[in-house]
Amino acid sequence: MRAYRTFKTAMRALRRNVMRAGLTTLGIVIGVAAVIAMMEIGNGSALAIQHTIATMGAYNLMVFPGNALMGGISTGTGGSMRLSPQDADAILTDCPSVTAAAPVVYARAQAIYNNLNWQPGSLLGTTPAFLEVRDWGDMAQGSSFTDRDVRNCSKVCVIGKTIVKMLFQDEPPVGKEIRLMNVNFKVVGVLKAKGANMMGSDQDDIILAPWTTIKYRVSAVSSTAATTAAATTTSVLPSQVYPPAPASLYSTPSSTQQADTPQPVRFANVNQIVVSARSAGEVQQAIEEITALLRERHHIRPNMPEDFTIRDMTEMVRTMSSTTELMTTLLLIVAAISLVVGGVGIMNIMLVSVTERTREIGLRMAVGAQSGDILHQFLMEAIVLCLIGGAIGIALGRATSVLVRLIKHWPTAVSVGAIIVAVAVSALVGVLFGFYPAWKASRLDPIDALRYE
Repeated sequence: MRAYRTFKTAMRALRRNVMRAGLTTLGIVIGVAAVIAMMEIGNGSALAIQHTIATMGAYNLMVFPGNALMGGISTGTGGSMRLSPQDADAILTDCPSVTAAAPVVYARAQAIYNNLNWQPGSLLGTTPAFLEVRDWGDMAQGSSFTDRDVRNCSKVCVIGKTIVKMLFQDEPPVGKEIRLMNVNFKVVGVLKAKGANMMGSDQDDIILAPWTTIKYRVSAVSSTAATTAAATTTSVLPSQVYPPAPASLYSTPSSTQQADTPQPVRFANVNQIVVSARSAGEVQQAIEEITALLRERHHIRPNMPEDFTIRDMTEMVRTMSSTTELMTTLLLIVAAISLVVGGVGIMNIMLVSVTERTREIGLRMAVGAQSGDILHQFLMEAIVLCLIGGAIGIALGRATSVLVRLIKHWPTAVSVGAIIVAVAVSALVGVLFGFYPAWKASRLDPIDALRYE
């Protein structure tokens, strides 16, 4: 009841001079509104920056075949040729930190359409998941090839904007056929433009097709499974691509014979596996999961080195994190300055109020009010002013954010945490900057206060 009476007294005091109370809260209104608007615009911008950097591959991992020794000579990265499409499927299934994985096969070929030809910067055989990894889901025209096309070794492809410009010029490319190594590919879609990457390479100078078609129809490279296995492991891995011949027709060669006389087979290896992690914070976890999985699948003993290499975009992730942290810090500094300015305004007005109401304070203390009652009353007035200003500022900040999104088309994101913090900070500002005037009022001598003119 005592607190309720103090609150009623404070509200009556504020209603006696509504104009001054409104001007007092103006600083808090502007400060909180600026904080809310800037936080929502800043969060939207940060999300847009994260999305842009993600499209450049910030969350991507690249798994390459590892090193192999042939006759004591290192073949370098890619020599072991032990990665397979099944490895990509296992990574997607068994690694919780991974959202997409796609095998990639490289090829080089001249693209020909009518009397025009062009050497694409990238001719890749892959699966539709590659578009998800590279955040290339939306097509400018047409659609992507499907997993069924991969299984059927279909002669279809999607092309980038640079290929469209160089080969088709003003013609619509979807439905037309281009020739790669005397193999006709039907264009089923056109990728959205991405421009150059961080290294300056044109990302739109690309042709994507099913990896089975590129491997078996375009590059037509057969691997020597026995030679590869003997170079990378101590035992020979027999080919499982074709069923074994009947014993009545052919004798089964021993492992030594297979190692001595390797036979060319259609070994389904891939040049690379591209993987997308769920977020920047899960990239390292994804690397650990992929490493453990591939070591198990490739039967690599604990004391043996990996036959694969994993590379990540550490520099890009670091850039994204530093940009986001810098933006957040800047917003917090601006918010602190705005609220401090509003708090100083409240303290000044409350000091003026104490001076104007000195006789009233003396009269209340003369009839029995304690110093604590005076202190609580003025603190209550300051807190109520700040909370009212905070509520108006939140509404004004939200309205400003919506107007910016509608008029300027800037991305914004609602920040519930900023709203809660704004209310808490408003009350805190009222306590901090209202304490000194309230304390000064509570320390007045009743006799001197009654004499005050």
